[in-house]
Amino acid sequence: MSDLKQWQPEDDNFWQSTGKAIANRNLWISIPSLLCGFGVWMLWSIVTVQMLNVGYPFSTAELFTLTAIAGLTGATLRIPSSFFVRLCGGRYTLFLTTSLLMIPAVGTGLALQSIDTPLWVFQLMALLSGIGGGNFASSMSNISFFFPKKQQGLALGLNAGLGNFGVTTVQILVPIFMSYGVFTLLGGGEPMVLAKASGTVTGTIAAGTDTWIQNAGFAWLITLVPLAFLLWFGTNNIHTEEVTPKLPSAIKAFSIILAMLGIGFITSIAGLWLILPESANGSGFGIPKEIVLIAVLFATVFLLKLLPGAIRTSLDRQYKIFNNKHTWVMSVLYVMTFGSFIGFSAAFPLSIQVIFGYSHIMVDGVMTHSTPNPNGPSALTYAWIAPFVGALIRPVGGWIADKLGGAFVTQLCSVVMVLCALGAAYYMQLAYQSATPEQYFVPFFLIFLGLFAASGIGNGSTFRTIAVVFPKEQAGPVLGWTSAVAAYGAFYIPQVLGEQIKAATPEYAMVGFAIFYGLCLLINWFFYLRKNGEFYNP
Repeated sequence: MSDLKQWQPEDDNFWQSTGKAIANRNLWISIPSLLCGFGVWMLWSIVTVQMLNVGYPFSTAELFTLTAIAGLTGATLRIPSSFFVRLCGGRYTLFLTTSLLMIPAVGTGLALQSIDTPLWVFQLMALLSGIGGGNFASSMSNISFFFPKKQQGLALGLNAGLGNFGVTTVQILVPIFMSYGVFTLLGGGEPMVLAKASGTVTGTIAAGTDTWIQNAGFAWLITLVPLAFLLWFGTNNIHTEEVTPKLPSAIKAFSIILAMLGIGFITSIAGLWLILPESANGSGFGIPKEIVLIAVLFATVFLLKLLPGAIRTSLDRQYKIFNNKHTWVMSVLYVMTFGSFIGFSAAFPLSIQVIFGYSHIMVDGVMTHSTPNPNGPSALTYAWIAPFVGALIRPVGGWIADKLGGAFVTQLCSVVMVLCALGAAYYMQLAYQSATPEQYFVPFFLIFLGLFAASGIGNGSTFRTIAVVFPKEQAGPVLGWTSAVAAYGAFYIPQVLGEQIKAATPEYAMVGFAIFYGLCLLINWFFYLRKNGEFYNP
């Protein structure tokens, strides 16, 4: 596909005669590409549940680290990904970053074929699946350049909203693929036997049933292979001063992208080693994860700036956002909304399985949590509904914020999230001390639906606030930065929940999140809802 050396979407004649068709073609190829990115990134939210059902020899805490590793890497890779389109062109960027998803997809499928595969192999695949998390920043940046300003809201909403459905897609389709020997004739391996009941969106699957757990990885090749061809032959680089002023050759562009991704991987690996315990191939130093996350974030920013030439020049211009205090304020608020959405999406299925899939009974005076609960709900049957609600309602949040004001809607969401987090903590505590935890599942599940709905609406309302607070030249980079920071929720929430479940106090995690949401409520009021504040944004 040819490079576009003239691109004037604000010119109505150009847009109607030429631009509209090209922009729409690029958008409708970008959407499934981003959806697959989210799907591969969130793959471990489902794989870990089935690994528990099959009986892989890993503890619950170790399984939670897999979702956390993917979360941290995906968030970190959003930082370099924010700059790919300007440096390397949209077509080259989307083709390479989407094609790279085949590596963790195939690798995960191969690793899952044996129950004896060591933990570090799964950790490596989780690390590589973070590429899908990083793709959001480059995909949104690319699409924003194709459309006129008056249509960017819809185009970006479709790209982000439908892309977010990758979370729901993985939680609906992957359990179905694991139920059939779809790839057996193609060397997809033999089935394993469920040691514990599992399920799909259609219902429960009994223990003793065959499962092709490896299909969780192989299934993505059905879309990734044709997408690679579509991206190469159906999308465009915009070779203009405003978008990609110095478009390199494909080989050079790929080299730049891989080098910048490499920096993100290096800082992610260093951070994970500092955080994880020795039993999970970490250092065991016990450094607080909050300190390490901040260190990873700023080490990535610093190392990227050391790169030479056009990369450094571009980053110098983008880094001016860090001199604006509202960049940091909005980062905190976006952690509350998108960070909660993506973090709970990663942790919710395994949390259901661990809390409600086992009977919590006293044995010789000690509370145990390892007796399978025959009446427990299947995580794979229910878990997809919550992120589906969060993604579906996201555009509604933007629409309501346009009518009522971004800060006002964010404030309401903060209140709801505080109450829902406390409610979830209450029912988690009851369930984790009960021999019949299923009696508490319905209120627990409904409360989490409320939490996801509030986080989804808040996604839209925080975007509205950013548009009000920042000048146009800063709004784009701020969106990229805040999305990267907030994506660390995909690491932090599974890690905290895993630690607290191991300590038999899962409710402590939710109380901690409620306190954070309360802090966000105060921050939002102070900066954007006070009538005498700097940016009163009702």
